[in-house]
Amino acid sequence: MVVCLAGGVALVQVLLSARYGYNVDELYYRLLGNRGFAWGYTDQPPLTPAVVRSSIVLFGDTVVAVRVPAALCAAAVVVLGAMITAELGGSPRARVFAALGLSTSFLVLSVGHVMVTTTLDVVAWCAVLLFVVRALVRGDDRWWVAAGAVCGIASYAKYVVLLLPVSLVVALALVGPRRMLVDRRFLAGVAVALLLGAPNLVYQVVNDFPQLRMAEALGATDGSFNRVIFLPTLLLVLGPLAAVVCVAGCVRLLRDRAVRAVGVAALVALVLTVVGGGRPDYVGGVLIGLFAAGCVALDRWSGRGRRIAPLAVAFAGTSALQVVLALPVLPERALSAVPVNNISTESVGWPELAEGVTRAYRSLPPGERHRAVVLAHNIGEAGALDRFGQDLPTVHSGHNELHSWGPPPEHADVVVAVGFTDDRLTSDFHRCDVVDHVDNGVGLDNAEQGMPITVCRGRSEPWAQSWPAYHYLSG
Repeated sequence: MVVCLAGGVALVQVLLSARYGYNVDELYYRLLGNRGFAWGYTDQPPLTPAVVRSSIVLFGDTVVAVRVPAALCAAAVVVLGAMITAELGGSPRARVFAALGLSTSFLVLSVGHVMVTTTLDVVAWCAVLLFVVRALVRGDDRWWVAAGAVCGIASYAKYVVLLLPVSLVVALALVGPRRMLVDRRFLAGVAVALLLGAPNLVYQVVNDFPQLRMAEALGATDGSFNRVIFLPTLLLVLGPLAAVVCVAGCVRLLRDRAVRAVGVAALVALVLTVVGGGRPDYVGGVLIGLFAAGCVALDRWSGRGRRIAPLAVAFAGTSALQVVLALPVLPERALSAVPVNNISTESVGWPELAEGVTRAYRSLPPGERHRAVVLAHNIGEAGALDRFGQDLPTVHSGHNELHSWGPPPEHADVVVAVGFTDDRLTSDFHRCDVVDHVDNGVGLDNAEQGMPITVCRGRSEPWAQSWPAYHYLSG
């Protein structure tokens, strides 16, 4: 039953993957991957762009191809969640509860619909939790080595995965079993994680720790807001019923001496995320682990009596809402009226944006076109122009990693720019004219809707001098 539910999740994700279009991050990863493998980037490790590139090579340059790995990851999370439930003593019915809840949860469905860093990260957290539970419950210390290997590999997807072993070490020190901290296989797991992740650390050192600068930028722009909305977002990511099950799961772990450290580690990770200004999806794997533990308690509470029927009704209602919020099941024109997630709203209008920029470029006099370049304000715009732009010159951007690709050539004194709403362009050019605005065609008020398309002429200074001012970091 669990395998069937996981397969159903993957199938539904693939069937719906072509709806709306690329997400902003997917366009960026496609753009990064097209330049070949790198050991790291200004804003992230290398694994996600590499996976996107590999999938495109295998299945073609389509949004469906980009999302095939995400669908498989969603299926893997469902299976891993059920396996964690089993390790905690869950009956076959408890495992089905876990698989049903995860396969219809906003968290799993959303990260399984788009290929982002969190997609791989959640799978890694679930795998590490499974191995940690096995090490603690079975008393088989070999699983610490497996957990360390996953942490090391997962660090190439998202550094936040390291929050889990850090939280676990704190938990073991607080509630035990403390002997694990000096166990040779536990230490071997730490060594394996460090060895596999060493190239990541080398990249950070050689490049002056770009991830720290990125984290600082995200904290400055989003940290306070994320702390305020953490709890409401947590309820959205889980759903009210699953949130209750997670609380029950945490209580279940804290009451069991064998796995108490897992419950404490989950709490430590959540607290550190709030303090650091992170989002709930940063610790999605912890939430899935708590839900898996909660399904053991839910199974025992439901028994065989009258509680099953109201539980099924409540589950069906919350699941239907989660599916509507997470997956592209609504018409694009309905997105303005229904408060869905930003994954969907950020997946609409990219071809139209590229068409608008292409029209602006083609409207240039022939004598100017060979001196013109395209300038995108952010990574999504740059990725969309690379994917959908027709016969455009090289696209440049100062956002995140794209700034390191260098400025436009010095002969370029005409710019077709999209997304700039400040005075950056007018300070660098003698004349700038807004020639059009982005229109996604469905009236959806997303981040790109209404953004100006500007043509600028006559640079006031060389690109080498002005280009550093275009650089900015954001998520």
